[in-house]
Amino acid sequence: MELVRGHRAQKTRATLALVRDDPPDDVLHAETYNYVQLEDIRRRALQHGYEIEEFGLGRGGVSAKRLRNILQARGIGGLLISVQSSRQLSAQIDYTEFAAATFGYGLTAPKLHQASTNMTQGILTATAHLESRGYRRIGLAISPWIDARADHTYSGAMLYYQQKVTPKNRVPPLLFPENDLSHGELPFQKWLRKYQPDAVISFHRLVPDWLRDGLGLRIPEDIALVVHDWVPTMTGFAGIDHQRDQVAAAAVDLVATQLQHNETGVPESPRQVLVSPRFVDGPSIRDIK
Repeated sequence: MELVRGHRAQKTRATLALVRDDPPDDVLHAETYNYVQLEDIRRRALQHGYEIEEFGLGRGGVSAKRLRNILQARGIGGLLISVQSSRQLSAQIDYTEFAAATFGYGLTAPKLHQASTNMTQGILTATAHLESRGYRRIGLAISPWIDARADHTYSGAMLYYQQKVTPKNRVPPLLFPENDLSHGELPFQKWLRKYQPDAVISFHRLVPDWLRDGLGLRIPEDIALVVHDWVPTMTGFAGIDHQRDQVAAAAVDLVATQLQHNETGVPESPRQVLVSPRFVDGPSIRDIK
C-alpha cells in the first residue's frame, strides 16, 4: 500500500539464500537446539531490498554441489549459513562465487564472517544475577555441540567464574556425553548428587523432569533452573535470551555489505559480530537470602 500511495513502481528484489544443514534423523533438529527464525531473517533482508529463500542441505538428498548449481541458476549470490548439524554439511559448499555469513561458530571450516550471541557475557550475567538472589553453588550442564557452537564460551566463562568463587562453592561444568539428551539423565544425576549445586544453567526440556521426578527436587524451592537459550514461549523459566532477532539482523548485514562491495569467497580476515544477550527473570528462580 505504501508503494501504491507513493505512485512508485515496485522493484524486483534480489534473493538471499538461507541454507540450513538438514541431514535426515539428526538429533540436533530437536527443539532443544533453537534455530534463528526465518521471520527475523526476512525482516532484516527486506530492509536491504532482498527476499529470502530457504534451502535444506541434505534434505531430499540435496548435496552441496547440487545446491551450488541451483543457487547459480537462480542468480543467488548471498548465503546465510545455519549450521544445525555436527556433520557440517555446509562445509562442503564451494563459496568462491558467494558472499556468505554464518550464525554462530558451528562451521569449523572454512572460516566465514559470522554473527553470534556473546555467551561469555551471557553466562557471567546469569551467574551475577543468581548471586544477587542469594545462590552460591551455580552449575552449568550442556551438550558438547552447544558448547562447540558457541566456540566453547559457555564452558570457558563458567570455568572463569568458578575460579572467582571460594573452593567449597565450585561446581565443575557438566558436558553431557552425547548431544542426544535422552541419554543424559544418569550422568546428570551423578553430577548433581556429587556437587549439589543450588542453581543450574541448562535445558528447558528433560532437565526439569530429571530434577523433579528423578531427584525429587522442587523448582525453585530446592534448586533454581536457568534456561541456557531462552525464548518467549518459555514463560515458566528464567533464562538467557540470545536475542536471535538481532543475530539474524547482524548476519544479513554482513552478507549485504559483501554484496555491496562485490566481495565473494572465503575472507582472509573473517569478521565476528557479537550480540549482547539479555537475562530474563522467571518463576524458576527465587530470592534465597
